[in-house]
Amino acid sequence: MRYSDAGVDISVADEAKRRIAAMAGKTFRRGVLAPIGGFGSVFQLDHSRWRDPVLVASCDGVGTKLKVAFATGIHSTVGADILNHCVDDILTQGAEPIFFLDYIAMGTLDPRVIEQVIEGMSRAAKQAGCSLIGGETAEMPDIYAPGEYDLAGFIVGAVERQKMLDPHRVRPGDVLLGLPSSGLHTNGYSLARKLVFGTAKLGPDSYVAEIGNKIGAELLKPHRPYWPLLKNVLGHEWVASMAHITGGGITENLPRVLPKNCSAIVEINSWPVLPIFEHLQAIGSVPDEEMLRTFNMGIGMILVVPAAKFKKAQTILDRCSEKGYTIGRVVKGDRKVIYQ
Repeated sequence: MRYSDAGVDISVADEAKRRIAAMAGKTFRRGVLAPIGGFGSVFQLDHSRWRDPVLVASCDGVGTKLKVAFATGIHSTVGADILNHCVDDILTQGAEPIFFLDYIAMGTLDPRVIEQVIEGMSRAAKQAGCSLIGGETAEMPDIYAPGEYDLAGFIVGAVERQKMLDPHRVRPGDVLLGLPSSGLHTNGYSLARKLVFGTAKLGPDSYVAEIGNKIGAELLKPHRPYWPLLKNVLGHEWVASMAHITGGGITENLPRVLPKNCSAIVEINSWPVLPIFEHLQAIGSVPDEEMLRTFNMGIGMILVVPAAKFKKAQTILDRCSEKGYTIGRVVKGDRKVIYQ
């Protein structure tokens, strides 16, 4: 018997890795010291640029949004999702994305699918100025169903120690500035899929007039990266802390960037809720509090800005043609979100 008789074809894996290396190489920035293919990936920080750098790392997955990719046959968006999600996670501590590694596991490797995933990932990496320097592509028969795979990402960034965002800088009176999301991003898909494909019995190609799009395409809108927009704002040290609104919504994520003696008042009518969320809520009569702790509801990132610096931060966003929403303020409390 051969390895291929057990379901693993090394020649197919080699072809997939060749395609990955070609696309990943186009994302390399100064500091990458080794090509794709080694046992370890190597990167050197530019010591002439960084004086007292702190490394910030994170890992995450795309979750059941992958099920929508399987149903539609569109895989490039989830490739962008995983990189953008990780970029936004380390951004909350003020970190610039430096390099990224991915993990893809399939029952039977399909180079065409992998190429789509890496193409989206590479495109997002170039937009963020982040190098895709390595990863793992695994063929695991009997673990994953035919046509399905899992996807995860690992990122490392850097920030000067004195510029690192810290909840201890937050004070009562600080302003909450919300930045729009592009859709569900990468969270809440188990509930969204149950509502759309189970309760409403829609197919991926079903057109929904209320949202002006096919439901599959709407659910696959990529997770928005905020680093290109916010790097100039962070450079001026006008932000005290920042919350990435992922799983748990505003309810669970905003308290993570508040000190123990502060709470946040959030005015729920201060930003436009995206039509996709209104549609999902209507399908299942989902209570408001459940929507707010499951989905981002149209706000993908919240900046906590000292009141004295708010106008300056807003001016920078205006120059970038970005609409930020004043959605609330920080008050004395015990790290809770109070909706009004």
